[in-house]
Amino acid sequence: MVLEMKVPSPGESITEVEIAEWLVQDGDYVEKDQAIAEVDSDKATLELPAEESGIITLKAEEGDAVAVGEVVCLIDTSAAKPEGGDSPKTEEKEAPKEEPKAVEPSKPVETKTETYASRTPSPAAKKILDEKGIEPSSVSGTGRDGRITKEDAVQAVPSMGTPTGGSRGESRSKLSMLRRKVAERLVSAKNETAMLTTFNEVDMSPIFALRKQYKEEFKEKHGVSLGFMSFFTKAVIRALQMYPAVNSMIDGKEMITYNFCDISIAVSGPKGLMVPVIRNAENLTFRGVEAEVKRLALRARDGQITVDEMTGGTFTISNGGVFGSMLSTPIINPPQSGILGMHNIVERPIAKDGQVVIAPIMYVALSYDHRIIDGRESVGFLVAVKEALENPEELLMDNNIKKALEL
Repeated sequence: MVLEMKVPSPGESITEVEIAEWLVQDGDYVEKDQAIAEVDSDKATLELPAEESGIITLKAEEGDAVAVGEVVCLIDTSAAKPEGGDSPKTEEKEAPKEEPKAVEPSKPVETKTETYASRTPSPAAKKILDEKGIEPSSVSGTGRDGRITKEDAVQAVPSMGTPTGGSRGESRSKLSMLRRKVAERLVSAKNETAMLTTFNEVDMSPIFALRKQYKEEFKEKHGVSLGFMSFFTKAVIRALQMYPAVNSMIDGKEMITYNFCDISIAVSGPKGLMVPVIRNAENLTFRGVEAEVKRLALRARDGQITVDEMTGGTFTISNGGVFGSMLSTPIINPPQSGILGMHNIVERPIAKDGQVVIAPIMYVALSYDHRIIDGRESVGFLVAVKEALENPEELLMDNNIKKALEL
């Protein structure tokens, strides 16, 4: 029996996918549920598992765009598994032997004998070479007996902007469907929103002190690290509840405001930027946020993230600081209206109680859609985030650190 494998629907509104890579070869024996291909949709890269065991025949090439429901391969389920587990290979036909060609007698090569005058520059040529720091021995002369003429010296001097033997290669590769969709969304966000960015700085000393004191106990009890993301997520949730306009979206002529906080977390995966969503983050504890961030990051790294896990979200947090970014203007993740950019933490001199002290400082940036978020809301939101991060014990932990960290 020959089974036709069709492209399953990766998610709502997705009508086609692209064959990113075949993980098997035509004629291989595959096991049921074995990953046979990676397919790109405009939202994620997913693995395509074999529906049955048997000999596979590929019906699409890498890079082909195939519609959902289209046949991409055939599996002969009646074929027996090869002994030793090796896939059957097509016998290679012996290439016809070419008749030896008669060798023509080679002609004697004329050699040019150098004389005492070879590579000796004329006075004018010598002046040019000396001015440019070029050794006469590196220049071929075209004058009589190989003498270097003025023209030879001029041509030997490399002009500005002229390639001088360095590598000038280039390569060309097709953008994946996911990367093309990301590009379209970024351009759309820039063109279709009134995007502005406001900045502030955060003294991370209180969070450093909390993590130093409790991170070992926290990790030992919960099995996850006490990172910065849980503090930022909790601070963002508090600020969203204070300024609901930032937790809103535009739908035509209407503004939709949400009473829940689905926080999108931008993470770097093998196929590029991915933005999985922490659902109802307002109901999670510090432990819950850290566990969910770890789970989603691992799934993104291993290519197991699903479309549903990246769909939705009411606000995004992007941490460019892990790559060393000092400051940036993050682009809104449409149809959301706001995104918070975190950056690297650097010890900087700041004024504190009338004294100049050194403290770990992080610059933060809020990009927002000015169509529905005014300056008061945007600045107030970022200030609220700053206040919570600089006073986490009171504003995020209700003055009970042990209870907040579930220790």
